Amino acid sequence: MKTTDTERNLRVLIVDDNTSIHADFREILCPDTIGDSAANEMEAVLFGNGHSTPALKPFELDSAYQGEEALEMVKHALTQQRPYALAFVDVRMPPGWDGVETIARMWEVYPALQVVVCTAYADYSWEQMRAKVGQPDSLVILKKPFDNIEVQQLAHALTTKWWLNLQSERQMAELARANASLSLSEERFSKAFHESPVPSAIQSFPDQRFVDVNERLVRVTGRARGQLIGHSPAELAIWEQPALTEAWYEALARQENVREQPAKIRSGDGALREMLVSLSPISLGGQPHALLLAQDISERVFLERQLRQAQKMEAIGQLAAGVAHDFNNVLTIIQGHAGLLHNRINGGGPESRSIEQITQASARAATLIRQLLMFSRKQVMQFHAVDLNLALRSTIKMLERLVGEQVEVEFFPQEPLPAIHADTSMLEQIAMNLAVNARDAMPQGGRVMIVTSLHTIRRPATPMDPEPRDGDFVCLTFRDTGTGMDTEILPRIFEPFFTTKPAGKGTGLGLSTVFGIVRQHHGWVEVNSKRNQGTTFRIFFPATPQPAEKAEVVVQTALRKGHETVLVAEDEDALRQMVVHVLAIQGYHVLEAASGPQALEIWDRAEHPIDLLLTDMVMPGGIMGSELAKRLTERSPTLKVIYTSGYSPGMAGKDLSLLKERNFLPKPYSIGKLAQFVRECLDAPVKQN
Repeated sequence: MKTTDTERNLRVLIVDDNTSIHADFREILCPDTIGDSAANEMEAVLFGNGHSTPALKPFELDSAYQGEEALEMVKHALTQQRPYALAFVDVRMPPGWDGVETIARMWEVYPALQVVVCTAYADYSWEQMRAKVGQPDSLVILKKPFDNIEVQQLAHALTTKWWLNLQSERQMAELARANASLSLSEERFSKAFHESPVPSAIQSFPDQRFVDVNERLVRVTGRARGQLIGHSPAELAIWEQPALTEAWYEALARQENVREQPAKIRSGDGALREMLVSLSPISLGGQPHALLLAQDISERVFLERQLRQAQKMEAIGQLAAGVAHDFNNVLTIIQGHAGLLHNRINGGGPESRSIEQITQASARAATLIRQLLMFSRKQVMQFHAVDLNLALRSTIKMLERLVGEQVEVEFFPQEPLPAIHADTSMLEQIAMNLAVNARDAMPQGGRVMIVTSLHTIRRPATPMDPEPRDGDFVCLTFRDTGTGMDTEILPRIFEPFFTTKPAGKGTGLGLSTVFGIVRQHHGWVEVNSKRNQGTTFRIFFPATPQPAEKAEVVVQTALRKGHETVLVAEDEDALRQMVVHVLAIQGYHVLEAASGPQALEIWDRAEHPIDLLLTDMVMPGGIMGSELAKRLTERSPTLKVIYTSGYSPGMAGKDLSLLKERNFLPKPYSIGKLAQFVRECLDAPVKQN
């Protein structure tokens, strides 16, 4: 039956072999009018109304004369979705089934049917009838002859009961679905909670004790689940700043949002991790609780620090590169004139000592500029296939003098090693800076172990090295037995000008220089250090299949003078004048130009062939040094060229590392270096520029 929640089912089935009984039931339950006093009296008795009520809706009666017929009618009503609510069934219905058998069969197909057994005989006792039909709660016995009011009362009461049973079944089914949905939701929540990659916990409120924690929070805190549950974060000292976390719960009590609050969580070994914490109020078992979500952002924060570090280094590098040209020009002028004065003043008087101090100060300033350019990866380098073991062996004695007798230096090379593409002087610079760093960490003496080894590495990019690596790498390891560094200092060691040394004891550029050189060699640095457990630096260089080149033997010779014609193209007046003066002293015929166009004009007007062009890389007038050299060598293929610059590569408009070693003279330089370089270039065979 398609029935609504507000509409009762008044369908009644009369099952009796006596046709007059059917007529009696129809007269009792379906009179022409039910608005008379008897009906009102009956309604008052049924529903407890002491006043007039609207007329009751009449019953809908169907008749069956045998048990088999009654069963078919019940089945048909079900297929039509219009089931009977009540059946009056006679006990004796010969031939065929009796009433008890009929009731049992009808309940097999429709157990919700309410039944009134009509009988004038004691054919079955109540116990026998209940045992046979097995459903006494829906069965009422009515003795014949029966009273009309009693029939009406039973009809109204049992059809109402049928309707209430239907509503109850619906509510129970809805409740069962709700419970199943709730169980499913709880199961899903539990699974999501425990398998979430976000560290999470449920805390009782307001005492903050952990009721449940997921596996991710267990791993982050480094404590077992049993160690967390039943305890509050304050008892376990989980948060770095307990006062800050208390403010979260106070805000939660005021029904304020607590979303993505930055905090540091302490793991079991005392290490701190960066987190973003959110709290949400929830109810469990009718009691207030808080859902804690702590997003681990340690790696993100580390990457942000690395980015800021890279940006800082890039900014300082740009600054250094920007001022390097002018600064190196000034230093070249200072060194040049100091050298000229030193050559004039022979002896150890006060003037000579002052000149030496000027020379030493300008050399230190030049070193500072080189360090700034090295860590910012803007220093000019001369790359060759280098045997790292051989380069280190030639440096060990210098390192031993550098660290002092109280520090023992041990070298453990792996033999053989493939070559690396490197600048030998920069490798020496790395070794010197790491040795000084180790010495300063061991004021009472100690050991420095230098190890070389070959590694095959295949890994993706990492925070410390944002490039994927795949291949063979030569590793240089520097390990000391010094004081080590804690986790707060370690992330900053490569920052330029950062130092833990006392004022005046260091520039803070040593490790940043190492970092810049290594990155310019397409390698990376790994650091492992703990307080009072020493420090280990591991530097990786890509291996090259090329055989190592033999180092040239440098022979110190006396400077030779010359008589050739040299064209000096330099836009810095004071520097150009100094160079011209130095070369003139050496006997050369010198022409000078302040720009590229002027140099071309002088070339055209020159009375004698020009043997050497000494040109700055960056000059005004629209013609750079490389372009000037190209035009002039096209006119005279035998022309020798020396390039000079105080700029870093890239800023000079050309990658200076591509220039041949013998024809590039970086600023600042001494007058002795200038004179020697000019002589060597003039004496060398002609090379293509």
